[in-house]
Amino acid sequence: MRANIHPKYQEAEVRCACGNSFKTRSTRSVIVVGICNVCHPFYTGQQKFVDTAGRVDKFQQRMAKTQAAQAAMAAAASKKKRK
Repeated sequence: MRANIHPKYQEAEVRCACGNSFKTRSTRSVIVVGICNVCHPFYTGQQKFVDTAGRVDKFQQRMAKTQAAQAAMAAAASKKKRK
């Protein structure tokens, strides 16, 4: 390996927007992040699934219409076969 080509690896302080800070090692001395494991909803158990604008309901309504149309087409096709 060639000498003096690697960045300097030093102790770094990671600061979160919530006020939490911890030490790690990095090429930068201070790292500022917007969210960390203390305030992230996944790690705190506060995670919610938000159904914006009723998307799930709209999908289920479309699916019901599609299934009804398929059933009607199948009924019409079976009537044609009987004739």
